[in-house]
Amino acid sequence: MTTNADGAQKRPQQPRRRAPAGAAVLREDVTEAIRAAVFEELAAVGYARMSIEGIARRAGVGKTAVYRRWRSKLHLVLDLVSAIAVQGLPAPDTGTLEGDLRLLYEVTARALRHPVASQIIPDLQAEAARNPDIAEALQKALREGQEGVASGIVAAAERRGEVRLGIDDELALDLISGPLYWRSVVIRSPKLPKGYLESLARATAVALKAL
Repeated sequence: MTTNADGAQKRPQQPRRRAPAGAAVLREDVTEAIRAAVFEELAAVGYARMSIEGIARRAGVGKTAVYRRWRSKLHLVLDLVSAIAVQGLPAPDTGTLEGDLRLLYEVTARALRHPVASQIIPDLQAEAARNPDIAEALQKALREGQEGVASGIVAAAERRGEVRLGIDDELALDLISGPLYWRSVVIRSPKLPKGYLESLARATAVALKAL
């Protein structure tokens, strides 16, 4: 040890560690920029015309930055779709079945009406008909994202005595998720009628209580 001008001891400086030669440091900000670029590119040109070059250009990075993280555009899209399933939707907790359903529908409707989502989901569905890997990942993302929240809503309603114990979970999921998905994604209604979400929540609550 040495002493400084005030007589206090100071430890000798340790040499800085260097990253191993050739090691790739994957910066998180670059990864997020690439993910954002993928969504934009999908919405703009669709999966079939999407390219690593276009993604890199939108993200402001070189193609090698993309290839360090994903082997191909297929792996990149599968990774993003799978991440959606993990994130899921927020679980409502309003204290009533109808209130929980109304809040879920409001959040879901906003997400499905987003210009990027409204372009990406139908395009990936079309691609899924030709690509079983995308079909599996898309089904997992859409189903698990809704299934976890729907199961929570039903379980809370069971605890409150609003529905009977042990109702058919599969049928409950169809009732909760089907109508809004059909209108927003399949027939792609540009605007929901006034009061539609309230009426849908009320009707779904009645249907679940009848199971």
